[in-house]
Amino acid sequence: MERHSDSYTSVVHDKRLRMDSLQDIIIGNSPSMKAVFDNIMKVAPTDSTVLITGESGTGKELVARAIHANSNRRDNKFLAVDCSSLVETLLESELFGHEKGSFTGALQTKYGFFELANNGTFFLDEVGNLSLHTQSKLLRVIQNREVVRVGDHRKTKLDIRIISASNKSLEELVMAGEFRQDLYYRLSVVPIHIPPLRERKEDIPIFIQYFLEKFCKKMKRPIPETRTEVLEIMQQYAWPGNVRELEHTIERAIILKDNDVICARDLSSFISQKHGEFPMDSDELLSLEEMEKKYISFILRRTRGKKAKAAEILGINPKTLGIKIKKYGLS
Repeated sequence: MERHSDSYTSVVHDKRLRMDSLQDIIIGNSPSMKAVFDNIMKVAPTDSTVLITGESGTGKELVARAIHANSNRRDNKFLAVDCSSLVETLLESELFGHEKGSFTGALQTKYGFFELANNGTFFLDEVGNLSLHTQSKLLRVIQNREVVRVGDHRKTKLDIRIISASNKSLEELVMAGEFRQDLYYRLSVVPIHIPPLRERKEDIPIFIQYFLEKFCKKMKRPIPETRTEVLEIMQQYAWPGNVRELEHTIERAIILKDNDVICARDLSSFISQKHGEFPMDSDELLSLEEMEKKYISFILRRTRGKKAKAAEILGINPKTLGIKIKKYGLS
């Protein structure tokens, strides 16, 4: 396989883009990713809110970290919170903090995420999963730049930069009445969209080389040769899990290879075109509904019927997936 060392090196050592660590490298030489880099450099010196959109696995948190690392707040805290992982009943306490004795189990005063991130950058990942109740409180914090802990009346002033991200279309959620329009406008002063890997396949060889070097160094193994057929298969595959899926694929191939060469047999059967790849480049003309049905069916097969995982890859909530499964008779 061609190493693509020149383009790989130029991206990793992009002199414009400061990163907190080598683990936070953003890779890409495609025109769409160069536009992302340009937007990062334009917005980083400001305190404007940024909304990063893109499918799961595209690297939204890396972009948020790059914005922070190139901002005037770089020496202060970057705090990332996945809104989908927060329990609704405790979410308010986690975000805004609470006073001792404010509710059952509040044995001591706790600082919320906003206070912990004060003077730095607060990254709200998957902000589309917040309930309307929490959205209203978040809006108030952004507007007033102050927070009140649960069980307290005192206000704490905030000097904070807020970056949010979503793998869902917040515009569609607004139309559906599931996301506040005023909050959407507050969060999306500067929107940055990260394209899926299937739309920037020229970056795939660079990722392959980067992940080979990363994992071989970690495992203290020599970098294997990669057969041309492997690159061709990876270029044709749709990568529904995006860069995260490609990273795991390379790690798996390094572990399971029988010799110093990575061959097609070292790849997951889902990735090989001979074993049921989703036909993104098919000559068959399909309606949008037919394409959606085929793709959902493909993802369900790929995840072995695990609906939660399938919904995550598809970028929709499990309830919506259930409705579509019933609609297309895929159960």
